[in-house]
Amino acid sequence: MAQSRRKKKKSGRSVKAAAKKARPRQKRVTRPATPRQTEILTYVRDYTHKNGYSPTYDEIAAQFEISKVTVFEHLTILEERGLLSREKHKARSLHLSSHLELPDERPSCVRLLGRIAAGAPIEAVQNREVLDLEEIFTSPHGVYALEVKGDSMIDDHIEDGDYVVIENRKTAHNGEMVVARLPDDDEVTLKRFYREKGRVRLQPANSKYQPIYVDNLDLQGVVIGVVRRV
Repeated sequence: MAQSRRKKKKSGRSVKAAAKKARPRQKRVTRPATPRQTEILTYVRDYTHKNGYSPTYDEIAAQFEISKVTVFEHLTILEERGLLSREKHKARSLHLSSHLELPDERPSCVRLLGRIAAGAPIEAVQNREVLDLEEIFTSPHGVYALEVKGDSMIDDHIEDGDYVVIENRKTAHNGEMVVARLPDDDEVTLKRFYREKGRVRLQPANSKYQPIYVDNLDLQGVVIGVVRRV
């Protein structure tokens, strides 16, 4: 009897150990702690991508107009934090850690390669820049996105399949495009908001649709941007 219990207990531990081993490991992501760390790591990354090898201490010092000793101190801290590695007594041996994530590498960032006009050409961006969607669509109230279904706002250039970025607030000014939940309705609608005498008008941007008039509604947020895949 005791032997049977020991076997069951051992078997239970084996199942738990196997389950623990089978769990997928989450990708470790480490971000720089200071702006200077970010600048140095970004410079090392970009320099290496461009040249095929990392910069020297002197080149880093010249880039940021700091002393070579200061560069050594920064690199020592970065190495201790596991953000890069280097080989002693060997030039151009800086290697960024695979789990390092720099600010312009976040999923919300898109590389900005240049500027374009509908007239004469405009020069490309000389320095590395990114279009950070988190910085463009920001609000102290928080933001979220919704996929548009239908064509009721097509005259406002909002098409079926577009994504609207919503500022999460409960008040709106006349003329703003809002997401609103109608009374006694589980669905929300995307319309222009107009407060009139004793009622609210939700105005579509398509002549095929009639305005919606309500005494009150549950305002879910205000549109602050549109994202479209072409």
